[in-house]
Amino acid sequence: MDFSMVVIEIALANLLHRFDWSLPSGITIEDMDMIECAGVISSRKQKLELVPKATRRKVISQKAALLPSPPRLPFIGNLHQLGSILHRSLYKLSKQHGPLMLLHLGTVRTLVISCPKIAEEVIRNNDLVFATRPKTKVMGALSYNKNDIAFAQYGESWRQMKKLARTHLLSSQKVKSMSFDRAEEVSLLLEKVADAASRGNEVICLTEILNSYVTNVITREVLGSWITKEKKTFLSKLSHESSPLFYEVFFQDFFPNLKWLDVLRGSDRKLKNYMKNWDALFEEIIKNHSRESKEVNGNNNTYFIGTLLELQKDSSLGFVLTNDNIRGLTLDMIIAGIDTTFATLDWCMTELVRHPEVMNKVKDELKKVVHGEDKISEELLDQLSYLKVFIKEVIRLHPPSPLLLPRESLEECQIQGYNIPKQNRLVINAWAFGRDKSYWEEPEIIKPERFFDCTADYKGKDFYFIPFGVGRRICPGMDFSMVVIEIALANLLHRFDWSLPSGITIEDMDMIECAGVISSRKQKLELVPKASKVY
Repeated sequence: MDFSMVVIEIALANLLHRFDWSLPSGITIEDMDMIECAGVISSRKQKLELVPKATRRKVISQKAALLPSPPRLPFIGNLHQLGSILHRSLYKLSKQHGPLMLLHLGTVRTLVISCPKIAEEVIRNNDLVFATRPKTKVMGALSYNKNDIAFAQYGESWRQMKKLARTHLLSSQKVKSMSFDRAEEVSLLLEKVADAASRGNEVICLTEILNSYVTNVITREVLGSWITKEKKTFLSKLSHESSPLFYEVFFQDFFPNLKWLDVLRGSDRKLKNYMKNWDALFEEIIKNHSRESKEVNGNNNTYFIGTLLELQKDSSLGFVLTNDNIRGLTLDMIIAGIDTTFATLDWCMTELVRHPEVMNKVKDELKKVVHGEDKISEELLDQLSYLKVFIKEVIRLHPPSPLLLPRESLEECQIQGYNIPKQNRLVINAWAFGRDKSYWEEPEIIKPERFFDCTADYKGKDFYFIPFGVGRRICPGMDFSMVVIEIALANLLHRFDWSLPSGITIEDMDMIECAGVISSRKQKLELVPKASKVY
């Protein structure tokens, strides 16, 4: 009987879900003969004739099948249409197929949004539905099996980690308490540039100097001041290697039955070796913290991992903070902190050199605010309104993460009237948003003044400007990153004049990005610093 009931239930459910039913014209309920046939089975003698009509749900289902989508190939789908600079490839495809399009990446359905209006609809109506991350090989490894904030899937553990980070690691009070560390690192940065400037017309690789500065600041604030120069260099290398890892093709993610190819190609081994380096580093860091805690009577929680390790002992925390939680959170801080902050700083200096009139306006503002001091403190940053809108303009045009980290639907939902199934991936092209002419006049041109005329900020309220994400998955460390950027830029522009090397023009500057999840500039920035005479 169970077998029979399943057959009946599934047929009835689908017939009633897909169609509305009525009697033929002129036939009433009273005309229906309810007498049975003679025999052992009680079937109705009169045949049932009805008129079916597709329900509204059927119309939606048909529309879902017609989601705009580029033509695909058998088996691989649209994978062949993705170039190495993914946000540019998707932007180009969106121009042909619309701001909401469906890609078939192997077996994975992926929605791509290239329009702020559609993104707003998704976040306002379905932020919770799309609050989780997909289960990918790289995200699983970097999150220490869902134990971080950036890459972990949505759930109670993720909520606890995010609350912990906001309260204990990235609060305004915590960020402010580390201003002395940043001031020291800015002084070292200025000394390094001043040394080159003193030799006259010396070309420096500012990209490498900025990378060193950001690495020093982030490692000091996340890991403490004990870490050696060699370890910082190694850590910076590991951090930069994480970005292209996201574009490494793991067959397991797109063709689950072919995951053995990841072993054959060496991709599995590459990722395991990468994570082994992090494991060894964290082992050393934790041992060092334990040793330092004894030396300073347990009061060693000024930096992030120190705070986490002390919280691990706190029975009033309300949940168990595991070693994998600590590793995952720390890895978030390092990877996101170093790569995004460095990339933005590098783009800022690049755009200033390309737009000397903008650089002059920033320097004029600095003259008015600083009053002859040789160094700018963080207390003065709030008075540098033009510098702040310039940085906004740079991250509009060069968002640190041009494609926001992918999301995945936890249940079926609707977007723009289309029926979106469960476990459908979603990618938001923030890089495309910054170039949308519906929101930005002359979007390809650097015009910081545009932010004096609009109230847009980068904290997720304005969907046409979301360089740090939006909704539940917005980056919790953006304020921390912005302070590191602002204080370095202000001092570099206050203390030095900058020019391109002899024989190099603005037209020679290649503005293409590296392939990877972080939008860093491919060509290194080489400039000539000269001591400024303003102080």
